[in-house]
Amino acid sequence: MKTPMPDKRILRLTLLGSLAGALASLSVLFFRWCIDNSQSLFLPGGLAGNYEMLPLAWRFLLPIIGALVLGLFMSRLPARYLDIGVMHVLDRLHRPGTEHLPKGNALVQFLAGLVAIVSGHSVDREGPGVHIGAASANLIGRVLHTEPGENHTLIACGAAASIAAAFNTPLAGVVFVIEVLLVRYQVIQFYPVIMAAVVGAVISREIHGPSPAFDIPPIDLGSLLELPYIALMGITTGLLAVLFVAGSEYIMRRTRTWPLMRCYLLAGLCTGLLACWTPQIMGVSYDTLDAMLHGKAAIGLVSILIITKLVATSVSIGLRIPGGLIGPMLVIGGAVGSVAGSIAMDIFPAHAGSSGFYAVLGMVAMFGAALRAPTAALIALLELTSNTNIILPGMLAVVSANLTNLLILGKDSAFSTLLRAKKNDNIAGYD
Repeated sequence: MKTPMPDKRILRLTLLGSLAGALASLSVLFFRWCIDNSQSLFLPGGLAGNYEMLPLAWRFLLPIIGALVLGLFMSRLPARYLDIGVMHVLDRLHRPGTEHLPKGNALVQFLAGLVAIVSGHSVDREGPGVHIGAASANLIGRVLHTEPGENHTLIACGAAASIAAAFNTPLAGVVFVIEVLLVRYQVIQFYPVIMAAVVGAVISREIHGPSPAFDIPPIDLGSLLELPYIALMGITTGLLAVLFVAGSEYIMRRTRTWPLMRCYLLAGLCTGLLACWTPQIMGVSYDTLDAMLHGKAAIGLVSILIITKLVATSVSIGLRIPGGLIGPMLVIGGAVGSVAGSIAMDIFPAHAGSSGFYAVLGMVAMFGAALRAPTAALIALLELTSNTNIILPGMLAVVSANLTNLLILGKDSAFSTLLRAKKNDNIAGYD
């Protein structure tokens, strides 16, 4: 049997990448559908994410009940099934001799992530979605018995399609694979990854419409005089990213040998107590982020939310609640920007952009700093806003935040840092 010509192999893998994108995006969107419909069954008004209208007692009890369910479920599983999330995908991509994502781990991520988010823990659906999407794409390699290098490419395809489908940002999904999952860029290798992201975005748009994940109003830089202030906001955001990553890592290292039930219940207690004060921290919190983007969130609430969301998410991630951290980073960054925008309008109202403008800058600055993905953050900014005029202030905010984080914590992303902490490993992160 003749070996396929290189161009035929590229075409074959690109077609497989398209199929991988379809499987990944459908899996991720089904995960989102399960979350939304589960929430609508018990939240007031049948509205997904409407935790704010829950009675005080239920705000406190719901995360604890979810933690109890998670503890009973996860504690009975063999240890090999407990590796889940973006950290699991990153580990498998860079560990020698691993070419597949185990199906059992992906199923655990789906079920555990569903329970964690629906019960109001301060985690997101995008982190689990990357794992679920990548594992779905990897099924193609198992069925067709593709080579190890091709299997890794299909995993990258699934991850890119997952981000593309989640946020309707196909190009950011591709760059996410490079900057966050640290897949080395090669032009030929990335044809299937690009096609997977395109297919993922197309399917997402067919189901949820052509708009991006967030409804962002028209925004723009008010004046060049704002730029020093935007840099200062970026530095502040970078410092908060440092607090989040360092705090999560510290908690994970101190509790890595604790029983899962103890970890989950402690996380549920922390989230429940903070939710009595600010229920907006519960779940993915995108409804609150939408209010910030439109300048409808009270400045006092948003200021408190920065602290409570940061603490709840750091504790949840450090104590291994099976959810993601991308969404909380967007919410915390958006809150920082919203506060900065309100202050700017008080200090120099004739030159300041809107609070929504600053909220968007804060979102991408926090995303870029915590995940060490400045290019992905800027591309997401462009895809979410469809506004090239925001790139200049966006670059300043993202670079300021990233430099602050880099100078204090070093080059590793939150995922690489937490993966080392989980393994109790002091070696350098992945290159």
